[in-house]
Amino acid sequence: MTPRTVHRTDLPGLEFVGRGKVRDIWRVPGDPGHLVIVTTDRISAFDVVLPNPIPDKGRVLTSVSTFWFDVLRDIVPNHLVTADVTRMPEPVRRHADVLGGRTMYVKACKPFPVECVVRGYLAGSGLKDYRKTGAVCGIALPPGLRESDRLPEPIFTPATKAESGHDENIDFGRFAEILGRGTAETLRDLTMRIFTTASRVAESRGVILCDTKFEFGLHDGKITLIDEALTPDSSRYWDAKLYVPGRSQPSFDKQPVRDWLEGSGWDKTPPAPDLPADVVRETTDRYREIERRLTEERR
Repeated sequence: MTPRTVHRTDLPGLEFVGRGKVRDIWRVPGDPGHLVIVTTDRISAFDVVLPNPIPDKGRVLTSVSTFWFDVLRDIVPNHLVTADVTRMPEPVRRHADVLGGRTMYVKACKPFPVECVVRGYLAGSGLKDYRKTGAVCGIALPPGLRESDRLPEPIFTPATKAESGHDENIDFGRFAEILGRGTAETLRDLTMRIFTTASRVAESRGVILCDTKFEFGLHDGKITLIDEALTPDSSRYWDAKLYVPGRSQPSFDKQPVRDWLEGSGWDKTPPAPDLPADVVRETTDRYREIERRLTEERR
């Protein structure tokens, strides 16, 4: 049964910590070592949260993250304690009708103030940089590459995390200045190893992992994978059967929303317009399809 649609949480008995574009973060009183991360059905585009929720989106993102945390557990520890609400503390369990299927009880970590981005194909902001400079985040690439071309090898293109607006792409030198060279090199190498493993798993399911971003933090002094992992919100997934380099690719994400907004005449400042029902439905279908592709063998 599909969980109820949740646009915003109000959870008496829990302490409110913060609210992002998609996730609401809570804490059990007297439990500073853990957080309760609720993935809602909110969706944002062009840095604006839209009025319509996307049914089942929060459940899909949680399902995909927990799948990847399991796949990657031998490469890097992660913050997940459980995604089963019945195994969470009682103040969380009392809200099971809202939180079921979309909630992670996690170890509280100290996050690094950067995002670890890796690209295997030329798309998005990387394509824009390449067309201007022939490089992406200071990494020179061969001339003549087309949109969606596979890169000679994956590249690490970190970014700073923005509280609002777009994250800023940075080169490795700036990344090392922020973190210290030793930590920067460790995170880079770990990110590349994760990407290689995840790409192989995705390819075995007929899916191309174009690019993705990770967040890491420290827990008891150990580097830990936090936030979400390889979801359709943090990653660009393409259908391998439909892949044709030299043009944009249909992706398993909120592309129907972006496409509709681009043609709607909206000026990309709040408030955003309501989405038509067919756009909402197609977006839900895309999220569910990438979940099915990735996780069905583990069910």
